[in-house]
Amino acid sequence: MESALAIAALGSLAQGTRLDTFRLLARNGPDGLPAGEVARQLNVPQNTMSAHLAILTRAGLVRFERSGRTIFYRADLDSVRGLMRFLAHDCCAGNAAMCSALVDDLVSNRR
Repeated sequence: MESALAIAALGSLAQGTRLDTFRLLARNGPDGLPAGEVARQLNVPQNTMSAHLAILTRAGLVRFERSGRTIFYRADLDSVRGLMRFLAHDCCAGNAAMCSALVDDLVSNRR
């Protein structure tokens, strides 16, 4: 991943509603959610949610698919993995053992 893509992705998440939106979509996995349902669950007006989803899509963190008149949004987990690899690439000067606590936290789903 290039720095410019990482900056765009991180910048898109640097707003509360977009971060909540991304996390909601990530929890819903590959099935995703219709845009209206995302807006309803987060109590955000649909036109405002549309703008947030567009920003997340342009940043490469969210994908969408039209099914009839409904647009389903999904977190692009491959893109997220790429972002995480980019961020952790130089972690602890490349000493993977020093990053084991981070990996353990991710695997055990601790917050």
